[in-house]
Amino acid sequence: MTEMAGLKPQHFLWEMAGETAVIRLNNPDRKNPLTFESYAELRDTFRELLYAEDVKAVVFLPNGGNFCSGGDVHDIIGPLTKMDMSGLLNFTRMTGDLVKAMIHCGKPIISAVDGVAVGAGAIITMASDMRIATPEAKTAFLFTRVGLAGCDMGACAMLPRIIGQGRAADLLYTGRAMSADEGERWGYYSRLVSAGDLEATAMDMASKIAAGPNFAHSITKTQLNHEWSMSLDQAIEAEAQAQAICMQTQDFHRAYHAFVAREKPVFEGN
Repeated sequence: MTEMAGLKPQHFLWEMAGETAVIRLNNPDRKNPLTFESYAELRDTFRELLYAEDVKAVVFLPNGGNFCSGGDVHDIIGPLTKMDMSGLLNFTRMTGDLVKAMIHCGKPIISAVDGVAVGAGAIITMASDMRIATPEAKTAFLFTRVGLAGCDMGACAMLPRIIGQGRAADLLYTGRAMSADEGERWGYYSRLVSAGDLEATAMDMASKIAAGPNFAHSITKTQLNHEWSMSLDQAIEAEAQAQAICMQTQDFHRAYHAFVAREKPVFEGN
């Protein structure tokens, strides 16, 4: 199995805090834009996370007061205007592969947002399992503002499921910023916290998840995503099978014996 503790990416910041992987994009002077290289390295990292036993949760944090300003105007947008269709499709598929890798990495992902999270930065928050923000956070799916469709990296599939079809259409057609207050009211953000408390809150959420039954957490993540395309009958049957699998784990037995002994269970992820 892959061990991620020694990972040294070249295009973003990475650290391990216990069993939580912490990611920050690393160009705070420009509000942390993505480049071709950081897209690809993030995609490859999340693909590896599926096999990483030393990572139980992932936290995306802001850097320098901002989360991510999207694709870099000079390093990405400019070169895209000179590509042929084949090159453009390779790029758009690669960016979509980052979302797929996040969805299929098997680890719960928390995005903690301060400042701007726009374009692909907003997509990263959307593809996370949980999102918290500061009152100053601005989240914009601004693709129409640069002459593109709002259907980028799965936005037309995922965003309506989070905030509803009408609200998603509002954001995707206009490209306007969703305020933090709107985001919380609409269920995009589960809570708002001060900038000073943002990192600690996200890390506390992650540590509590990491201390839980991590095999079962991976099943939860799988079902949350797979059941989008299932009928209710199919979903109920899939969950029956998933729970039967989890009932064979040692963590299920640990929880039972701890309950009988009136103790708190200590989960080990197996």
